[in-house]
Amino acid sequence: MTRLFNDPDDFAAEMTTGLAAASARWLRAVPGGVVRSTEADGPTVSLVVGGGSGHYPAFAGLVGPGLAHGAAMGNLFASPSTQWVHAVAAAADRGRGVLMSYGNYAGDVLNFDAAQARLRDAGVDCRTVVVTDDVSSAADPALRRGIAGDLCVFKVAGAACEAGHDLDGVERVARLANERTRSLGVAFDGCTLPGAGSPLFTVPDGRMAVGLGIHGEPGIDETDVPTAAGLAELLVRGLLAERPAGAGDRVVPILNGLGSVKYEELYVVYGAVHRLLGEAGLTVVDPEVGEFCTSFDMAGASLTLLWLDDAPGELERLWTAPCDTPAFRRGAVAGHHGTTAAPQVTAAGAPAAVTGASPGSRACGARVAAAFDAVAAVLDAEADRLGRLDRVAGDGDHGIGMQRGGRAAREAAAEAAARGAGAGTVLRHAADAWGDRAGGTSGAIWAALLDALGTALGDTGTPDTAAVAAAVRAAERAVAAAGGAAVGDKTMVDALVPFATVLDERVGAGGDLPVAWAAAADAAGRAAEDTARLTARLGRARAHGERSVGTPDPGAVSFALVVRTAGEHLC
Repeated sequence: MTRLFNDPDDFAAEMTTGLAAASARWLRAVPGGVVRSTEADGPTVSLVVGGGSGHYPAFAGLVGPGLAHGAAMGNLFASPSTQWVHAVAAAADRGRGVLMSYGNYAGDVLNFDAAQARLRDAGVDCRTVVVTDDVSSAADPALRRGIAGDLCVFKVAGAACEAGHDLDGVERVARLANERTRSLGVAFDGCTLPGAGSPLFTVPDGRMAVGLGIHGEPGIDETDVPTAAGLAELLVRGLLAERPAGAGDRVVPILNGLGSVKYEELYVVYGAVHRLLGEAGLTVVDPEVGEFCTSFDMAGASLTLLWLDDAPGELERLWTAPCDTPAFRRGAVAGHHGTTAAPQVTAAGAPAAVTGASPGSRACGARVAAAFDAVAAVLDAEADRLGRLDRVAGDGDHGIGMQRGGRAAREAAAEAAARGAGAGTVLRHAADAWGDRAGGTSGAIWAALLDALGTALGDTGTPDTAAVAAAVRAAERAVAAAGGAAVGDKTMVDALVPFATVLDERVGAGGDLPVAWAAAADAAGRAAEDTARLTARLGRARAHGERSVGTPDPGAVSFALVVRTAGEHLC
């Protein structure tokens, strides 16, 4: 269990404050995360990494000379918002472009990609290399998630930045490192987030989950707990079966503790790992044993192998190059000095309040703000249930994320309405706040949905029934574009599409808005419950698709809750 915290909602922010205070030699806090507190003698490409908090030393502990220039940090196990990623990347940029790298999770992809688009719009050359090292999460390497192999890709890319490579060169070696990296993890028990009454998942006594994720996702298999030698054999055998094409016989092993397995235990396991790699004809190069990518207090471990070239070559030189960060150091890095001037960077902002909104739109904006107040109350009440649904095949944080997003949207909508904003501006303010505070996949999707609604409705006139139906269709298109999901994938889209379709049909048949909206909300509720029979095909639940059968999708359920509650106040 987690014992030391104040308000659980403030945990990630307070952790960042303490980290920055303790690690001022290497980093400083900025909106959304941390960046280096040092400057190189000349401009370099900047490496920005990140993801949810709860994985220290990934990601903030890897910021410093020779490694990352910045880390965007979300709430516990939730991706950082678009605004946070953009703020960190803007602060880390040193004039030669930015490479973003992070684990392949839906929320991270959505938010980092959106931040990348903002940087490019501002004239900053920005690229992305997504880490996909976890062999258990998908048969297709491109669909795999990133776990402790993040370190291999980050270290190689950071060393290439330090060596003066241009952005093309840094991107190339980062992709090569990812192609040559494989990981496999196990857990003996789940992790418990601050304030939670139970772990995200449990493993029966004497049993071990195989192929788990680092966000509390359960394993894809289960077996009896082996001896240390037996665990080494399971991990090595699983990774050797995934040997990359063209890889040589030189390999870097990284045995990673996931949170509460003691170093002494890891060394016992590593002795067997080292022996087995030698028996397989491999030459071990510069191994690492310790905690590099944790899952809060999870009892577990993972093994990562980075395959190098036959002769000491480019990847090996970059892996062994000097670096100096709070949690990962080797050699001496020259040509860096401390900096006292911190550039003033803020997250890409919420839309400014629109003056001159029509009286009808201002009145509608007030009703929208009242609807957000009710929605936030419902999400508060349902957060635990949504979290339980999410724990079946995901990481259990959907309820918390929706709760945070709903509260932030309520505050932003109320403020905008109090300043006389029209309906469109109230919705866009709520969208920005929801995405910023919630983070994760749901934060990005709800931000896209609400922003599209606001843009379609605008701030002039009183939206009629047809205009509302058209705005919902615009929101449907925005969600499809942002997340790429279709009906049948077991996501929020399975409830959104029936809602939009029925609303269109009822409005087209001449129905008034309250009746049409209520019928559409009923359709969304039925569709959400019907997702119980589906197998998850997208998101974190994808790796546990069969396990999700029998449980409705939490994103679809929460969507149905929101639209039903909103309709009671909007119509």
